[in-house]
Amino acid sequence: MPKELFRGPLERVNDTTWRIPKSYRQGMRVDGIIYADDRLMESIRQDQALEQVANVAFLPGIQVASLAMPDIHWGYGFCIGGVCATDPLEGGVISPGGVGYDINCGVRLVRSKLFRRDVEEPHQTRLVEELYRQVPTGTGRGGKYRFSPAELRRLMGEGVSFLVDRGLAVESDLEHTEARGRLGGAEPDSVSPRALERGYDQCGTLGSGNHFLEVQVVDAIFDEPAARAMGLAKDMICVMIHSGSRGLGYQVCDDALKSLRNAPQKYGIELPDRQLVCAPIDSPEGQSYIGAMCAAANFAWCNRQLLMWQARECFETVFNRTWQELGMSLVYDVAHNIAKLEEHAIDRGSKRVWVHRKGATRAFPPGHAETPAAYRQIGQPVIIPGDMGRASWVLVGQPGSMQQTFGTACHGAGRVMSRTAALKHAQGRRIDRELADRGVVARARSWKGLAEEQPAAYKDVDLVVEVVHRAGLARKVARMRPIGVIKG
Repeated sequence: MPKELFRGPLERVNDTTWRIPKSYRQGMRVDGIIYADDRLMESIRQDQALEQVANVAFLPGIQVASLAMPDIHWGYGFCIGGVCATDPLEGGVISPGGVGYDINCGVRLVRSKLFRRDVEEPHQTRLVEELYRQVPTGTGRGGKYRFSPAELRRLMGEGVSFLVDRGLAVESDLEHTEARGRLGGAEPDSVSPRALERGYDQCGTLGSGNHFLEVQVVDAIFDEPAARAMGLAKDMICVMIHSGSRGLGYQVCDDALKSLRNAPQKYGIELPDRQLVCAPIDSPEGQSYIGAMCAAANFAWCNRQLLMWQARECFETVFNRTWQELGMSLVYDVAHNIAKLEEHAIDRGSKRVWVHRKGATRAFPPGHAETPAAYRQIGQPVIIPGDMGRASWVLVGQPGSMQQTFGTACHGAGRVMSRTAALKHAQGRRIDRELADRGVVARARSWKGLAEEQPAAYKDVDLVVEVVHRAGLARKVARMRPIGVIKG
């Protein structure tokens, strides 16, 4: 992660918004817009993520602005926390760097009828141990659900509905998943044999890095009507799951970066950074990537569905009641590494544009047709995980998101330390014991996994959430505190 201070122009728009003017560099087609307060901007300036915001502004067909959320940090091509929309009718491009390697990495939140008093010791530790035993974690690790190449192609084409027919999902799970757990336009035949090989036993596995499964308690309610609509209450036990498309999605991205390597030259596209490799949306190369990306996104939704199914089974074992009796219903599932064709108001008209969200969460407002009927009056749930020692949040999308950010909010706290720096910072410490002192039971496959993800490696999620709340992108509903976590 480059640690050179950003020295370009940065204009203050208001107390939550900053601008990099398109005059900064010849070739920028639009301004860069960053959402942050003064405190967050101090850390954001410390690497080249802001330069990446300016780089994205070079993309053909980009609309309105190159955007960045307050959890912005340096990434591959696009910054993490980056958002842009491109218009296929104006030569717009699709860029794998605007989606990321972990296609449809995302978060789902499950509520329950249990409360904090029901999960006192020894249940707290027993529950975390059971989750750690039963839910596969770690780099490259497979799980109990295995799919042949033919089955994987069906899964990638059908999404979560494929699992309903196998008794591993119910209709309400589909209703409360973004896009009902399926992107149209998936082309499983565009997914390489190597990607299929990597994915055959990884659907239903957590992985490593910043992926987690947390047992949480609702710490505070800020919007009673919205919380009630989601079935959330003070001191309620919830489960939050963060994972994506595992090795299959990584391979899809890797394959695309190689196949698109010469596309910019072929189509006369000049880029300031080769990591922004892209192709016109309507080109054969662009369509091939879109088909494979959508297939990987559907795989990721199935992965989180199977992770939730296993979590339900663990709760059944520990509490000796069915998951239905325990009220373990899905609140919502959101993607935060994805590109989607959406309709937005632009230049006093309406356009269908490809919205790239890399480390950013959809935040549609009340009344939007793509929000589940149960939430249409309050807005789409926006799930924002923090670090494993402090808190996570649920918000609801607001009209300001459609006016400013193509219906988007932040996706998490955002790193302030590289993994290498976090390991150095953790030398001589027992992160698991430090978390235990905070009331969090943590289990991981290695000391390194916990050290890389220690709370100090992340921004304070409360500060990040406050910015999107004040900017009118999403409104605070509930804050959750972790009491148990498993990681790779």
